[in-house]
Amino acid sequence: MSLHRLISVTIGVPNVAETADYYADFGLRPDTGGWFGTRDGGRQLRIVPSPARRLVEMHIGADSPDDLGAAAARLDRLGVACDRSAATLTAVEPVTGVRAVVEVAPRLRQDPVPPTPYNGPGRIERTGTRAPGVLRADPVRPRKLGHAVLATTDFAATTAFFRDGIGFRTSDVIKDAGIFLRCSTDHHNLLVLAAPVCFLHHTSWQVDDIDEVGRGASAMLEGHPERHVWGLGRHHAGSNFFWYLKDPAGNFSEYYSDLDCIVDDQLWTPETLEGARGLFNWGPPPPPSFLHPDDLADLMTGSHGAGR
Repeated sequence: MSLHRLISVTIGVPNVAETADYYADFGLRPDTGGWFGTRDGGRQLRIVPSPARRLVEMHIGADSPDDLGAAAARLDRLGVACDRSAATLTAVEPVTGVRAVVEVAPRLRQDPVPPTPYNGPGRIERTGTRAPGVLRADPVRPRKLGHAVLATTDFAATTAFFRDGIGFRTSDVIKDAGIFLRCSTDHHNLLVLAAPVCFLHHTSWQVDDIDEVGRGASAMLEGHPERHVWGLGRHHAGSNFFWYLKDPAGNFSEYYSDLDCIVDDQLWTPETLEGARGLFNWGPPPPPSFLHPDDLADLMTGSHGAGR
């Protein structure tokens, strides 16, 4: 696959300082210019001022200038204009106003993390010591940005832009509601959702294992129970463990681990998911605010011309 990773996202919020403090607590490393970094992926989140919360920009990695040319040709067939330079292609998704920047960039190389030893029936991997997850004391710091979830009022058009134009591939589909798209070997780097208004639903951040998902969320909730949204659970699409929290602007952020990876496209068959399976495999049921965020009415009221 010529596209190889989701490099970064830029989110716009009306309360930059408060939101920045949240993501520092979340475990991202503050950097200059509103940027935040992960352990393995470098600068992957930028926070900028905006009248309403929204996804402003996505940077996507490609292998070569030829890949940019192929994307430009696909976008042209869709009637979408783009700007080209030697190393970047920029196009604006016409429904949501999200700016997609495809850039020639090195592939992300993550050093292997030793598997967590787990004891099970007839299988003793850990003896004479407590489980690593109960001994860890360092703050949880995400390894990389995994994906973003974008709600759109024109599901077909937004899907066509990212899949048929930019070059994402389909991993799974939520019937009449969403599509999981990938620009890497991860199961998904973008989920497009049908909605009555365009907005950023959540960003998702990789941690080492289920213990880091739980430890990270527990630390975030100390003194801030209002941050809790949904978890702990395990998705069906992507198979990952999850826990969702809410930033001060109203965006959700997810700790995840153990996501499906698709190395050979021919060995993966996209599935059309319905009902609860489109949301989760096990865990508590999602609260109404996960499907319909509390500020949805406000976003709809201010949607005319917002974010453009």
